[in-house]
Amino acid sequence: MSTSPRPLNVVLISGTGFIGQHLAARLSDDGVGVLAPVRHFESAKQLTMLPGVDVDVANIHDDAVLRKLLAGRDAVINLVGVLHGGHGRPYGEGFRHLHVELPRRIAAACADAGVPRYLHMSALGASAASPSMYGRSKADGELAARSQPAVAATIFRPSVVFGPGDHFLTMFARLQRHLPLVPLAASRARFQPVYVGDVAAAFSIVLARPDTRGATIELGGPTVHTLGELVRLAGRFAGRERRVLGLPDWAARLQAGLFELLPGDPVISRDNLDSMLVDNVVAPGTDALTAEALGIKLTAIESVAPHYLTGRDRHDAHRSHAGR
Repeated sequence: MSTSPRPLNVVLISGTGFIGQHLAARLSDDGVGVLAPVRHFESAKQLTMLPGVDVDVANIHDDAVLRKLLAGRDAVINLVGVLHGGHGRPYGEGFRHLHVELPRRIAAACADAGVPRYLHMSALGASAASPSMYGRSKADGELAARSQPAVAATIFRPSVVFGPGDHFLTMFARLQRHLPLVPLAASRARFQPVYVGDVAAAFSIVLARPDTRGATIELGGPTVHTLGELVRLAGRFAGRERRVLGLPDWAARLQAGLFELLPGDPVISRDNLDSMLVDNVVAPGTDALTAEALGIKLTAIESVAPHYLTGRDRHDAHRSHAGR
C-alpha cells in the first residue's frame, strides 16, 4: 500500500519583502507549509491569507528564538538583503550584520535543530574581489551559509528582479511621470532582469529536488539590457517615456554622494555605482545551474511589466504569469 510523501515544511525569512511575498504564494500553491517570522504582524497581513502559511512575530537575531523557529522543519529559506549597509573595510556594519553574520547564525541554527537544507539568496556579482562592499559582503555571506558541513546550502544568485511590487522598474516609471528627462548614472551598466515569478519557481523546484543540495543557481532573464534601456522601457510601459541623459563618471559619483547626504536610503549610492562596474549577467562556462537547467521557461519583461507599470491590476498580472 503506497502512501503520499509528507508535505514539506519550511521557514521563510523575509517573507514580507517583494520576492518573499511572491515566493510565499508559490509555496502555498505547491502545498508547502510555510512559517514566516516577522518583526510586526501588521506587515504580514497579506501572508496570513495564503493557505498553509503561518506568521510568527519573532526576533530572528536571537539565536534561541531562531533555533525554536527551525525545530522540526525541512528547510529554511533566507531572502534577507540590503543595498545600503554603511561604509567600512571590507564593507559596512549593516552589510556585515545582515549579509554575513545572519547567514552564519542561520546555518548554525540549522545544524543545532537538525534542519538539513538551507536555501540562501545571494546575488550575481558576489565575489571577494568585487569592487563594491555589497558584492564582497554577499560573497562572504555565501561562505557563511556553507559554514556547517551537516547543512546542505543551495545558493541563488539572481540579476535584478522585476515584477509587481518591485522597487526597480517601478521607481524609474514613477520618476518619468514627474521629470522632463532622467539624468542617469551608469547608463551603460548591463543587467539580465529576471521575473520574480521565475525566481519563486526556482526556489520551489530546488526545494523539491535533493540533487540540487549544495548547488549554486544563477538566475537571469531571457534578455540582457543596459540600465539606460531599462529606464526607457519603464517609461514607455508607463506611458511616460522621457529622454535619458547618461552622466559621466565624475558627475555620477557626485550625484550619488549628494543622495547619500539625504535622510533615508539613497536612490543610488557610490557603492551601487561600484557594483555596476561589473556586468550583472549570468556567466557562461561556470558550474552554476541556470533557470533553464531547472526547466523554467523564462518570462520576458515585455509580457509582464506593461501590466503593473500602467497601474492595471498587478495581482491579475501576477496570477496570469504564475499560472494561477
